[in-house]
Amino acid sequence: MNAITRIADFQDLRPTIPEAKRKRKRYRTIWISDVHLGTRGCNAQMLIDFLDSTDSETMYLVGDIIDGWKLRRSWYWPSAHNDIVWRVMKRAKRGTRVVYIPGNHDEMFRQFSGLTFGGIEIRRHAIHDTADGRRLMVTHGDEYDAVVMCHRWLAFLGDAAYSGLMRLNIVINAVRQRLDLPYWSLSKHAKHKVKNAVEFISRFEEAVAHDARDRGVDGVVCGHIHTAEIRDFGGIVYYNDGDWVEGCTALVEHFDGRLEVLHWADEIAARREAAPAMAA
Repeated sequence: MNAITRIADFQDLRPTIPEAKRKRKRYRTIWISDVHLGTRGCNAQMLIDFLDSTDSETMYLVGDIIDGWKLRRSWYWPSAHNDIVWRVMKRAKRGTRVVYIPGNHDEMFRQFSGLTFGGIEIRRHAIHDTADGRRLMVTHGDEYDAVVMCHRWLAFLGDAAYSGLMRLNIVINAVRQRLDLPYWSLSKHAKHKVKNAVEFISRFEEAVAHDARDRGVDGVVCGHIHTAEIRDFGGIVYYNDGDWVEGCTALVEHFDGRLEVLHWADEIAARREAAPAMAA
């Protein structure tokens, strides 16, 4: 049974853990991407905490939500991954507009672009109008990655090497958790230390912003490279919502149109620090 068949019937999924009762932060719009459900590197519990702590009028799923590349090689789908899908579908049922823009790892869903399943709109790209009147193009971003588009075999090789790094990342953070230390991403740290990786990210951001200018929009929101960022390129604003494997970040729009990157590991750490003071 292939991956798309095994995950097609989302309607029957139910959570195995209760939703948190804490007060939710409300936003006009939320963007998340690169969750990579179906892999051990997915920070499912941290994303569940985020979904239980936030709400929005619109949510964009900006690609690589499900990792079809991995699922085709071996099946890995713990109950926490069901919990994430159930929470997203529950938002759609309660009236949140949910737009799913498949990426390269979940490209099997691109064939359904233009359709709606369980209240979730599937689109190849989208245009988002902010509260302050700006038009933002929303796209996963793999079309700007020459390695993925022109050298697919090299992309798969790089994905295998990245998977090894993420397995090591899981071990490191399991030890840190036992020592009561906050989450830390080995792969994110390595990426910022390697000159070629930094140069690739910079070229990627410039290419995305250049295309946004050609399309006549005010900015662009994407994912793909697992690096959350907000940069201005001559009046064209580039937004990257990051990922839920390394950085555990989301992009949010406030009701005045202001956009912000939330680093959820920092949010959890701040909450834990504040807990003793609130209990005192």
